[in-house]
Amino acid sequence: MSVHTEIKKVTTHALQKMKLTGEKISMITAYDFSFARIFDGAGIDVILVGDSASNVMAGHETTLPITLDQMIYHASSVVRAVDRALVIVDIPFGSYQSNSKEALASAIRIMKETGAHAVKMEGGEEILESVKRILAAGVPVMGHLGLTPQSIYKFGTYTVRAREEAEAETLKKDARLLQEAGCFGLVLEKIPAQLGKEVSENLNIPTIGIGAGKYCDGQVLVMHDLLGINTTFNPRFLRRYLDLYQQTTEAVQHYIRDVKSRDFPGEHEQY
Repeated sequence: MSVHTEIKKVTTHALQKMKLTGEKISMITAYDFSFARIFDGAGIDVILVGDSASNVMAGHETTLPITLDQMIYHASSVVRAVDRALVIVDIPFGSYQSNSKEALASAIRIMKETGAHAVKMEGGEEILESVKRILAAGVPVMGHLGLTPQSIYKFGTYTVRAREEAEAETLKKDARLLQEAGCFGLVLEKIPAQLGKEVSENLNIPTIGIGAGKYCDGQVLVMHDLLGINTTFNPRFLRRYLDLYQQTTEAVQHYIRDVKSRDFPGEHEQY
């Protein structure tokens, strides 16, 4: 029996309450109406319209190419499907880094044009001015520290971050700064579990981990990884709950055979 609070609508306040009561937060990515409707109906707490759409929906190697317009398209599709979950949208690369005015304009466009509930931004101290400006306009912001995929060319690799003490200290400081600025939550990506535990215990706001250990206040996975649609991505943190790649392949091959053999459509499948 799963621990599941009956919440009519998940809000940032509800996530805060879940942290206080020790109920873990479930979060998954979605990019379209149909899957978002399934996830929301299943009872997921948070849906992230991730800039991972750049990889899994558009086939790019990194998250960098996706545009603000494309993110708005994906997010508005998701929002139309959702009754209960909190919907958070990634502000894509290049839409907030140059200055805080541009960052605010991007956040406002996302909120106005999608109907989403919050935005997510990668980075710490270097984006603080933008975070504060967006929060001042009444837009809830979730932070993202650790492995920040928008900075992949700076890192040069997708390996675990903050193993060294200096980087770990910076991450802890950034986490505190984001909390003080008013962020309602924080994604921690690919950092040692012990650091994930320390950050989660020292913050009042909920942490959502992806490859950051079991002590975070919640977990997030990309839907294509969780459902086994994507077979080429096999990080240690991933648990596949379905082999949709194989099942879909078999279903389509079955359909092809039925069409070729004139089995489909049958008598009862025509007018």
